[in-house]
Amino acid sequence: MLKIYRCVSPHERRRREVEALTLAADWGFSVPRVLATGEQKTHAWTVLSTVPGKPCSFDTAKGIQHYLCHVVSTTERLHSQVVGLPPGAGWTQQKGDANRGNSRFLLDQMSLACRRLPWWGSLEASLEPCDDLPTVYLHGDLKPDHLLFDGSRLHVLDWEASGRGPASSDHADAIFHLIRDLIYSSVPVHRIPVGLISQLPVPGAVLAWRLALWLDRRRAGDILLLPSHDLYQLVAEDDPAAACAELARTIAHLRAAGVPR
Repeated sequence: MLKIYRCVSPHERRRREVEALTLAADWGFSVPRVLATGEQKTHAWTVLSTVPGKPCSFDTAKGIQHYLCHVVSTTERLHSQVVGLPPGAGWTQQKGDANRGNSRFLLDQMSLACRRLPWWGSLEASLEPCDDLPTVYLHGDLKPDHLLFDGSRLHVLDWEASGRGPASSDHADAIFHLIRDLIYSSVPVHRIPVGLISQLPVPGAVLAWRLALWLDRRRAGDILLLPSHDLYQLVAEDDPAAACAELARTIAHLRAAGVPR
């Protein structure tokens, strides 16, 4: 399979993915093998081996349970590796990497435009407790499509967003993608199995960060469709189940406002 990296930081994304795939394979993860890789002036590319299996399903409660179990097994192994480095993009520290805490690593992924929005100060303050958490290796984009199961073994794909930061950011990725996919598949908010999903205990502040990051990276102006009240509500939720329920309600409102998946 030929993977081409274009647009946003293509050379950096290629470097991160090749690096992560090499280390993950050494640690016993089943991942695609890097067969060849290179860079052009405007883009980068990698040739990867294919792996068997099907993406995790979220059509049934059993499918959701299997997906969450795969997320837990993947992150337990990945997050147990000793980093010994400050937070940052990729799994090795690069020249020019800032010596920053976990909260700043999360916030620095967002555009400067977000810093002018009313809720920025609240989000910034609510993420400060992340600085007291261990910095771990992160997959960076955990979702059903990136976890393939062949009946006996789990294969983990797409490591281009790998980094070093708080474990809760990987768990927030997994929860956000699941709830967003359910909402955009027309599952009513009251049918979202928040009790099941919240077995990944993520505080509302980190879910709020992941929600805002999604909107910030979409069409220009989508981030302005996020009501400050909804973000304040999510930031204030410490109970994982309540935070998941609030996230589902907010995504449903954004879908109704015309934000595409």
